[in-house]
Amino acid sequence: MGNYYLDIETTGLNEFENKITTIQYVELERDTGKQLGELTILKEWELGEEEMLRQFIEKTTITNKYEWDFIPVGFNLNFEHIFLQARSEKYKLFPISILTRPCIDLHAIAIMMNKGEFRGSGLDKLTGKTHSGHPVVAWYDVKKYDEIIDYIKNETTEFVKWYMWLHKEMPELRKLWEKELK
Repeated sequence: MGNYYLDIETTGLNEFENKITTIQYVELERDTGKQLGELTILKEWELGEEEMLRQFIEKTTITNKYEWDFIPVGFNLNFEHIFLQARSEKYKLFPISILTRPCIDLHAIAIMMNKGEFRGSGLDKLTGKTHSGHPVVAWYDVKKYDEIIDYIKNETTEFVKWYMWLHKEMPELRKLWEKELK
């Protein structure tokens, strides 16, 4: 069973008009959430979008019939799902469908940690992530690729830190809940 942090950056919000500029992923330890190995960042500006998607498909276990081999872990995975599926279909590649397999999306937990409110529940509001991803499109347009990479690394670090904290703290919440049931 492989849990993988998964995220993408895009040139906008429309999966048909905009393209994926990066796909980043790294394996996470199942029991602790700890990052295993180095973060892989596939870059459209080096590979082109089609080749970037092809390499993601070939370098991961996303196409394995055993769906537990690649379990996406992320924040608002519906966004990744929509883009990865539409863009892979555009190039007639294996249709990447991450929500039809087991996955772990922490966005719902962020909303609950924010008293049920969507506004203010972004990863940049709940972790040490430096800011939202809004500047990424502008950086891409002016070829500030190093800033995009720095942003991705910061986002990954902060996501993994929070995920590890949740691995440690959530079992304690379960114990409290089980006491309530008695």
